[in-house]
Amino acid sequence: MASESMASVPLTLPVLPLDDEVVLPGMVVPLDLSDNDVRAAVEAAQAAARGGNGKPRVLLVPRVDGTYAGTGVLGTVEQVGRLSDGDPGALIRGLGRVRIGAGTTGPGAALWVEGTVVEETVPDPLPGAVTELVKEYKALATTWLKKRGAWQVVDRVQQIEGVGALADNSGYSPFLTVEQKVALLETADPVARLKLATTQLRDHLAEQDVAETIAKDVQEGVDKQQREFLLRRQLEAVRKELRELNGESEGDESDDYRARVEAADLPEKVREAALKEVEKLERASDQSPEGSWIRTWLDTVLELPWNERTEDRYDIQGAKAVLDAEHAGLEDVKERITEYLAVRKRRAERGLGVVGGRRGGAVLALVGPPGVGKTSLGESVAHAMGRKFVRVALGGVRDEAEIRGHRRTYVGALPGRIVRAVKEAGSMNPVVLLDEIDKVGSDFRGDPAAALLEVLDPAQNHTFRDHYLEVELDLSDVVFLATANVLEAIPEALRDRMELVRLDGYTEDEKVVIARDHLVPRQLERAGLETGEVVLEESALRRLAGEYTREAGVRTLERSIARLLRKVAAQHELGERELPLTIGADDLRELIGRPHHVPESAQDPAERRTSVPGVATGLAVTGAGGDVLFVEASLADPETGAAGLTLTGQLGDVMKESAQIALSFLRSHGAELELPVTGLKDRGVHIHFPAGAVPKDGPSAGITMTTALASLLSGRLVRTDVAMTGEVSLTGRVLPIGGVKQKLLAAHRAGITTVVIPKRNEADLDDVPAEILDKLEVHPVTDVRQVLEIALTPAKVAVGAAA
Repeated sequence: MASESMASVPLTLPVLPLDDEVVLPGMVVPLDLSDNDVRAAVEAAQAAARGGNGKPRVLLVPRVDGTYAGTGVLGTVEQVGRLSDGDPGALIRGLGRVRIGAGTTGPGAALWVEGTVVEETVPDPLPGAVTELVKEYKALATTWLKKRGAWQVVDRVQQIEGVGALADNSGYSPFLTVEQKVALLETADPVARLKLATTQLRDHLAEQDVAETIAKDVQEGVDKQQREFLLRRQLEAVRKELRELNGESEGDESDDYRARVEAADLPEKVREAALKEVEKLERASDQSPEGSWIRTWLDTVLELPWNERTEDRYDIQGAKAVLDAEHAGLEDVKERITEYLAVRKRRAERGLGVVGGRRGGAVLALVGPPGVGKTSLGESVAHAMGRKFVRVALGGVRDEAEIRGHRRTYVGALPGRIVRAVKEAGSMNPVVLLDEIDKVGSDFRGDPAAALLEVLDPAQNHTFRDHYLEVELDLSDVVFLATANVLEAIPEALRDRMELVRLDGYTEDEKVVIARDHLVPRQLERAGLETGEVVLEESALRRLAGEYTREAGVRTLERSIARLLRKVAAQHELGERELPLTIGADDLRELIGRPHHVPESAQDPAERRTSVPGVATGLAVTGAGGDVLFVEASLADPETGAAGLTLTGQLGDVMKESAQIALSFLRSHGAELELPVTGLKDRGVHIHFPAGAVPKDGPSAGITMTTALASLLSGRLVRTDVAMTGEVSLTGRVLPIGGVKQKLLAAHRAGITTVVIPKRNEADLDDVPAEILDKLEVHPVTDVRQVLEIALTPAKVAVGAAA
């Protein structure tokens, strides 16, 4: 690019100010002479030109916000006359750039200044880059002119040859701002000016393309809405014609909802809320998503049985007979349901169905090990009461919205499980079984157990408010049955709202009755066998319950019966066995193998765990019911130097402390008990609880550990038929514990005949079935010395066994 060269030609010219307008060289523009400054400049130029041959000349200077630019344009007054609107005007042609100097004096009222003409030089021939720039500018200008429909101007632009003239031609562009035109005016180098003009034109075309794209998208959206509106109108017209053909009355969807709400048997507040939503639906447009939300909410409200209730069956004897027929045992629950029905009957007879807005519902928590019939009991309760039954599985639920529902602002919002249960039941007084309530978890989505507080509180649930419905729902007439395996896993506040009913497992006699009356007929049908084709004697069922299974419930017993019947059916199909068949106790080993649980009392004396000193039998409660727990103790060789107490078997802190207490008691009372405890300080004591993979904790193994250590130190064996449970203190007192019924049932299952329990737990024996107490010799004790006297064999027997 050639460098710019300037020829300085001094001039004295009147200034014609241009407010918010710029004239570039080569432009011809009309100016309104009604403006004083413009008229003064033109008149001064005409006065200066009189007597000469040239045309009047003025200096066109942009004035932006009252400030003059540093460069102006030399212009000639071509003609003075009238503009199209009749006002006086002048036609002025721009010739070239003038650099403005100092002010001076001259004729007329105009402002005169001295200026220097800026002459421009462009290399000849043009460099390739400048030629390409010229082509690009002409192409962009042609594109823009064609979009505006100015076809007659296209040829004129194509005929411009000069680089500076081509750049100054952009002064006609209406899209350029005053600042952009001033920048073009003050750029003296023609090539740089053309680059600036090209950039401005390119940017404008890009903005125009974006604006056209947006306008096109908007137009397409408007067209789509108009088309949808038209189609909906046509659809309404078609529906109207169809209704007229079918003789139906007219009315749109909102009218239909209004009629449904007014016809429905709704509580007053619910009706008001529903009508408000119908009004919103009537105002909402067809395209609004709020319409679908309102319709879904109205459908849910209208489907709920707000005033539907089933009549309770007040035949107390009949209800008790139904419970007895469907479940053996479980007397506590049966008595509670019978009491509930009796009270309901008396309240109904005295007109006390509703007191203070609350009805006489019930909230029971059935707590017990797996397989005792907690879940199936719920259906039997509903059957006995003549109510609808709904089961709500809560195991693994971690979202609070599962209980109280989602807010309607969420996409896909639904009411909670409680509302859905009532809706599914079709009545406001069903029996709702909240299954596995102890398996409810909590995380960042909330605590569902806390959300259940209002549901299960008889003082609050008559005004239960679901987040989705946002209207009050009366749950005070619902009978809630919550099931759990572990009571401690239920939060204290929730546990306080429920009436606790414990199901501690079945006795062997109850299991035989359940198997005979319920399990065997059901499994015969599932195995494809007719009643009478296979008969299980009571002795076989008793052995299945006692030696092939060891559980609080009957699930494993039912699986064993199913396995037995499948084996018989398969052998019959293979031609190996004829039907009908009677199975006795001695036939079980041939069909399903050896027993898995042989009682200690039935084993060979040399094979029993308590055949060596230092082993005692304890009783514990687990999530699967009661169980027998063995405690083993040993003394380390004094030469090893491993003194102290070692505990193994995944023990909790409480159980570890019980072991320390047992050892401390024996050390301090060894002489009194005639035990050689002087060597304990030099020898390590190791206490182990077998089944080391199972965590264990609790204080009730205290006397068992004390007995095991006393047996180890004295060399006296612990009686095989004795099991014990109780907490021990440093003074040797035996303190009360829990789960006495489950522990005694476990002792009976294991073949134990003598059980030692704390004296203060003697009242708990009332809960133990009489047939179990008849087979067990129970010793309530207050001191460890009594335990040792009962549990340890005489010294001469121990010596003989050792020999």
